[in-house]
Amino acid sequence: MEGRIAVPGDKSIAHRWLILAATARGTSRLAGLPGSLDVRSTAYCLAQVCGSRARPSLDAWASEAPRSDEAHGFTWDGTGDEGREREVTVEGEGRDALRKPGRPLDCGNSGTTIRLLAGVLASAPFATVLTGDDSLRARPMERVAAPLREMGATVGTTDGHPPVEIEGRALHGIQHHLLAPSAQVKGAVLLAGLAAAGQTTVVEPVPTRDHTERALARLGAPVRSKDGTIHVAAFQHDGFEGALPGDVSSAAFLVGAAALTGGELEVHDVGLNPTRTHFLTVMGRMGVRVDRHVTGEALGEPLGELFVSAGQGLIGTRIEAWELPLVIDEVPVLAALAAHGVGETRFVGAGELRVKESDRLTGLADLLRGLGGRAEVEGDDLVVAGGGLAGGRADARGDHRMAMGAAVAALGARSGCDIEGMEAAAVSFPGFVGTLRALGARVGA
Repeated sequence: MEGRIAVPGDKSIAHRWLILAATARGTSRLAGLPGSLDVRSTAYCLAQVCGSRARPSLDAWASEAPRSDEAHGFTWDGTGDEGREREVTVEGEGRDALRKPGRPLDCGNSGTTIRLLAGVLASAPFATVLTGDDSLRARPMERVAAPLREMGATVGTTDGHPPVEIEGRALHGIQHHLLAPSAQVKGAVLLAGLAAAGQTTVVEPVPTRDHTERALARLGAPVRSKDGTIHVAAFQHDGFEGALPGDVSSAAFLVGAAALTGGELEVHDVGLNPTRTHFLTVMGRMGVRVDRHVTGEALGEPLGELFVSAGQGLIGTRIEAWELPLVIDEVPVLAALAAHGVGETRFVGAGELRVKESDRLTGLADLLRGLGGRAEVEGDDLVVAGGGLAGGRADARGDHRMAMGAAVAALGARSGCDIEGMEAAAVSFPGFVGTLRALGARVGA
């Protein structure tokens, strides 16, 4: 596989900037929004709580996303324009203009949507219910509910999971120590802190992606970050404009595909935030040759290019527990490469993978075994033996990154592979299969 390619706009950054556009005072213009279902879920929910001027553009952007209470899963069939990026103009009326929705807010499959919106709605003077599909309703929510309660909101969960009932209150700042690394929980508390009296502080055990802090700093908010401690105070921002960088986590799967097939690939206009690119360091230890060049800036994020060139073969490595939060979204593609490497690869302390869109810890082991490889779960460690894949059949379990990881792994298998549930890739990378084909992969449906 080889070529020059761009990837969809960054999903993590898109969630945050859509929320900031909807809560701004004035007009905001965002270009390069990805067509991913997760981002449309955020737009859909925002349309239900925003003022009348912001609602039409958000409604139009979200209208093509299937709702979980109607579809109970993914209905995308690989046709249409789901991969097309859009420019959206939002006429914000400020955070004070948020209104009570007429129905529960359906966050689809998006954990980022439900957690970040919980932070925004914690100060809204009305009650809201946040829910989602079967997968989302199995994910933990107390980790975000607890600090929001401490700030003054009334937050109820369903045995620690969605649906989540939030009754907004006047908030006060707190100092919150994250029990587990989570950029989503950190972002929720910081967004709540923008409407809280006094200072709000979040202390991280290890670094996580810093998109929320960068966005707030670009808007002029009183945010400070040093040595894993982030402070913010109350702030109402104005409208803005900008273009999203390409999603480096999506690019990781194409980088893995090129490395596995001995190809040369250039990914341009991609975000190179250092809290998101540790997977390149891990891939480097595995023998993948990737050069990166920062060429500019987009919405406070470094922007640039990745160049992948054929290496001398893949080798196993050890991903330590402290590294896991920095590669949490790329574990499926790293595991795919590990399956084709020489020697064992161990992902240490990967228990957080159990509470992603699926149980990725056991799911990845099952997936690699289904494709003719050797992988096991030992406690909270994922151990991949290496040696290549014989081919076979695997189930992505409705998980977008599992689906893409399976496709990458299959590219190097000794015989054909059947992957069930490939349509889930549309959650983060609409058009992923078509992109593989465009780069030279032999993929059939």
